[in-house]
Amino acid sequence: MFTIRGATTINEDMKDEILNSVEELLSKIIEANNIDKEKIISIIFSATKDIKSVYPAEGARKMGITNASLMCLQEMEVENSLERCIRVMLLVNGDKNQTEVKNIYLRDSIILRPDILEGK
Repeated sequence: MFTIRGATTINEDMKDEILNSVEELLSKIIEANNIDKEKIISIIFSATKDIKSVYPAEGARKMGITNASLMCLQEMEVENSLERCIRVMLLVNGDKNQTEVKNIYLRDSIILRPDILEGK
């Protein structure tokens, strides 16, 4: 088993924008890591307190991830932290080494992992 991390941000707390952003993020993670959706064991979503319109997990279900366990949590509130942010952690059944994993950070969320940007 291995894990993949990622995050994205939204401009407004609107259902369609949240679902589209989650689908974009998960699609990029799946593509970059060559993952079979059926090998996803679970996905943990966290969202900042300013995201209230829809559970991010609905975006995963909408794109056909129906056998994995999904859980949504509220992100810990930290002063001056990134707003309107959705983070994910996928647990995937497979033998990929963690050093081979491509974590994906979109839009403003790249500030969460400057080390990834520096590696490009």
